[in-house]
Amino acid sequence: MKGIILAGGTGSRLGHLTRVTNKHLLPVFDRPMIYFPIQTLVRAGIKDIMIVSGKEHAGDFLTLLRSGRDVGARFQYGVQERAGGIAEALGLCEDFADRGPVIVILGDNIITDDITPAIERFRAAASGGLIFLKEVDHPEAFGVPVFQGDPRTRIIAIEEKPAKPKSRFAVIGLYGYDGQVWDMIKTLKPSGRGELEITDVNNFYLAQGAMEHHFLDGYWGDCGESFESLLAAANIVADMAKRPLAKA
Repeated sequence: MKGIILAGGTGSRLGHLTRVTNKHLLPVFDRPMIYFPIQTLVRAGIKDIMIVSGKEHAGDFLTLLRSGRDVGARFQYGVQERAGGIAEALGLCEDFADRGPVIVILGDNIITDDITPAIERFRAAASGGLIFLKEVDHPEAFGVPVFQGDPRTRIIAIEEKPAKPKSRFAVIGLYGYDGQVWDMIKTLKPSGRGELEITDVNNFYLAQGAMEHHFLDGYWGDCGESFESLLAAANIVADMAKRPLAKA
């Protein structure tokens, strides 16, 4: 199974920090942000990885990461010509994935859980989709799952940044999709903000009853959400370094 790291976007929520660089190259304590999603995939046994970035800083990723051999991976690189959304960036990876299943992670997500068991279950299922959920204090800032009944075993929809969230969980930037995703993306229409939304992809799988979900226990940080989230992630990583955390 192949992995995809999406590292495009303008990073506008981080203000002046992203005027001269891509946000995924910003430091989180002692290493660039992009190292964390790489580590998440490699630890789960996913070694063939495509990194998609914007055209302005694509060369910087290549300079930093090179072939991927230093971290036990094999990298390919893709360029998103404009900020057209997560789903559009994913669509650029169709040939890389040979139209097969993929694990997709956003380049600003830091996850301390070992996701290997969830990935192995997804690989064994050989069809459908997979999302990861984390309980958060402010779910209205994220895509929020709507559960049917209790215990939380079935999701019937995902609401994007709802004013009144129906749960306290966020759909984090880590997804698994089978080969259906490549044709599905081609049917998407831009949202009100002119982008192809990953929530529409996830709701497609939910409508089929083909979306599994996995709850995270450890730390999850969306470093690109705000200055506060970037600082919080750096503090967490600094504290973990005392144990220490294996570096990518």
